[in-house]
Parts: sequence; C-alpha cells; structure tokens
Amino acid sequence: MEQIITYFETIPSWHRSLILVGGITFFWILEGIVPLFNAPYKKWRHSVPNFFFTLTTILVNFPLAFLLLKTSDWAVANQFGIINWLPEMPLWLYVLLGLLFLDLIGAYTAHWVEHKVKLLWMVHLVHHSDHNVDTTTANRHHPLESLIRYFFTLIGVFLVGAPIGIIMLYQSMSVVLSQFNHANIRLPKMVDNAISWFIVSPDMHKVHHHYKLPYTDSNYGNIFSIWDRLFGTYMTMNLDKIIYGVDTFPDEKENSSIIGLLKQPFHKYRRPTTEKAKP
Repeated sequence: MEQIITYFETIPSWHRSLILVGGITFFWILEGIVPLFNAPYKKWRHSVPNFFFTLTTILVNFPLAFLLLKTSDWAVANQFGIINWLPEMPLWLYVLLGLLFLDLIGAYTAHWVEHKVKLLWMVHLVHHSDHNVDTTTANRHHPLESLIRYFFTLIGVFLVGAPIGIIMLYQSMSVVLSQFNHANIRLPKMVDNAISWFIVSPDMHKVHHHYKLPYTDSNYGNIFSIWDRLFGTYMTMNLDKIIYGVDTFPDEKENSSIIGLLKQPFHKYRRPTTEKAKP
C-alpha cells in the first residue's frame, strides 16, 4: 500500500492520460464482445460529442489542479480533516477511509445536489441526455458541470484532509470506475449483483440513466455503492425496461450536437414526469 501511495504522490501527467485513454479503449473493446444492449447506433459518431466534453473536462481541471495540491498540503501540515482527527490506524484503513469520504463528498453529494437544485440539474442534463449510454458517456459533462464537480472535490479534499497521494488515487479510480459503470457491457447477473455491494456496477448505474423519475433520482454513486444503500437512494429495475435519455428533452438529434449540448443548460427548466416504480 505504501508503494501505491508513493507512486500516486508523484504520478506523471502522461500516466494519468494513459489511465484515461486506456480505460476507454479497454471498455470500448469489451462493449463489442459482451454488449448489454445491441443498439443500432453509429458508435464513432455517437462518441464525438462525448470526447469533446472529455477534452473540456481536462481543460477545466488541469489549470485548477494546483488548488487541490495547496489545499491538501495545508490540511496535512495542520492535521486538519476527518482522517487526520481519527485515532492512529493501519495505512490501508487510512487510505480506504480517505477514498470513501472523498467519494461521498466529491461524487455522491455533488451528484445528489445536481439532481435536486433546478439550475444545477439543467447543467447536469448534458450527461443524462445521451440516448446510447456507453463508456464514452462517463466523461460527457458540460464545462460548467466540470467546475461544479471540481468545487465539490475541493471541499472534499479540505474536509477529509487527504494527502495528495490519496487524492490522485481517488481521481484515477473515479475515472476508471465511471468508465466501467457506464460501459455497455453485460456481466453475469450474479457477478454484477456481488460487485454492486461494494462498488457501483454497470447494471446498477444504468438504472440511474432511465429517462423518467424516480429512477433518474437513484444510484448516485460513482465508486462505492455504500452511500446509495446507506442513504436510501439505491434502486433496481428490469434492465429490459430501461430507456436512456431524459423525458423532458427527447430530441436525439439536438442531444447529439455539440452546439446544442453547450446551449442545453440555458433552456427553460421543464418539470420531469414520474412513473410508478416497480421492484
């Protein structure tokens, strides 16, 4: 564990890029071998806006990374934050708790807030308006959402008091696990169910991308599934009934246009509809 943390403390930028590109490539290939849905869509054409927003996410986060480092250094130097206030513990537990709390604040809470605040939902809508969810959807976030997510991550680093090694490990895991749970892959049901007790599995997250409430407002987790189960936001549904997209913005052509998606947060808010939840 010490070697892992030491590596992530000084991880080169090109290694982080390799994790991003390698993850997409791996799951892209896997989607062709064991697809969850055999949707008749042109995969490369579908990926264009998603890769565009992957690039904007990088461009937003890269120049702001120094704030994460400065905040982390300050917290560690002043022994500030949740994991620094706890009794001395083995390194593996210290790292695990750091990852769990960063995931709670930087991912689960950020995601939950985006669904509950109308203005933020309109920004997050870009992610949900994908009609063919696959591994490239993981990074489909409007630049404004990238800023929002960064802000929550920064709060998480401050409150958790995580050292930079744990932060870089968390961000790397976040990228790969998000690509994994968005990937259009079919795992054996027993395997997916077992995974979903610990981390967010593909079947679990696909429910979140159903086009109507209450399913859209469920399964907010990114890495760990514990938060959805603990806070009562975990839901399941028959995967054959899932329809991707958002009922209030059904125009697939507009939802596949980079210009249309950049404008999407500035549309008038439309109240979503709710269907009866079925076990």
